Amino acid sequence: MAFFSGKINEILPSPMRLDRYIGEYLKILTRSQIKARALTARVNGASVKHSRLVKTGDCLDLAWTDPEPSRLIPEDLPLRILYEDEEVAVIDKAQGMVVHPGPGNSRGTLANALLFRRKGLCPGNPARPGLVHRLDKDTSGVLIAAYTEEALRFLAEQFKNREVRKTYLAIVRGALPKPAGRIETRIARDPRDRKRFAATPEKGKIAVTLYRVLRAGKKESLVLLRPKTGRTHQLRVHMRYLGNPIVGDPIYGKDSGWTLMLHALALTLRLPDSPEPRTFTAPVPGRFTEFLPRLDRK
Repeated sequence: MAFFSGKINEILPSPMRLDRYIGEYLKILTRSQIKARALTARVNGASVKHSRLVKTGDCLDLAWTDPEPSRLIPEDLPLRILYEDEEVAVIDKAQGMVVHPGPGNSRGTLANALLFRRKGLCPGNPARPGLVHRLDKDTSGVLIAAYTEEALRFLAEQFKNREVRKTYLAIVRGALPKPAGRIETRIARDPRDRKRFAATPEKGKIAVTLYRVLRAGKKESLVLLRPKTGRTHQLRVHMRYLGNPIVGDPIYGKDSGWTLMLHALALTLRLPDSPEPRTFTAPVPGRFTEFLPRLDRK
């Protein structure tokens, strides 16, 4: 069995169903998993159904069956290593590589490759060994993983406290409203499509992105993006919110014949053996250099 006890501290815009709160805010189970794993719930000490409306300040006690994780298979897969020591590895993740196993992706992931590289020494969630953050499948670039429990906790604390500086490169549609700016919205699941997220004025979690235009064309622009928060699909949602979806984004943009033009360019954080922050940079990928001459076309 697995358990959760805690108080709803988020400012909810209105009372919401318990199963929706678990899926969208706690993110410990999806709504389908809540049923499949026979979740039982108590709100303020009373047993309730999954449809019970909850609000800010309510106390939750949850229990559910937690099946044994499927065994992750080590695989000898090529990785572009930017830095490596006994405690961490910094990888330039290739576009198209899934970070950890999920439905339809049990093999060929970064997690499989890390487990092979360190022969089972990767700590943390058995299905996501050593991973403290992730990149979408079609986002390339820099990602850090831990080889020890101590390093995993050390890195996770920095991500939790928003001490990590993340910098992305993107090519977006059109001209941005200003040469540089700040985007601050809430992000929640799109009620019309549960696989998507949307910028909303009231519901969801606060998301903040800084942007700077590096090169502007008539039809596309090269921009530098700095997420100050780490919401799912945050950069893709925020660029769509501005009216400048990322080129090649099949979810938040239009089919353009290009793959997703989003690259995790740099990551700045402290390593366990270094008191001063270090910056790791992933080279600009070929799909960007191939696209850039298009920015100058009339």
